Amino acid sequence: MAACIFCRIARGEAPARVVHDGERVLAFHDIRPLAPTHLLVTPREHVASLWELDDPQLAGELLSVAARVAREAGLERGFRVITNAREHGGQEVDHLHLHVLGGRRLGAMLPRLF
Repeated sequence: MAACIFCRIARGEAPARVVHDGERVLAFHDIRPLAPTHLLVTPREHVASLWELDDPQLAGELLSVAARVAREAGLERGFRVITNAREHGGQEVDHLHLHVLGGRRLGAMLPRLF
């Protein structure tokens, strides 16, 4: 996808503060951080969202890289991994990406049931 910003970053055509540069997965700092540490983990190949992901090996690699960059960022006290899928899921960039957030206490996302 020529116009996709994450594809452009993966090809080196757009700047990013890269923290992981693998064969299939790339991780970099979000330009609009929502926490002291806010990294994006994305496949190099264009996959529109989690809905379209049908590669268990790539799915595992995305999660493995998310854990690795969290450790490297010093998030031993905890972190959150989020992905938004499609319009109703709040996805803003049409390229699968995991948000790795940490560096402070993150509030509960869902009300407590008990």
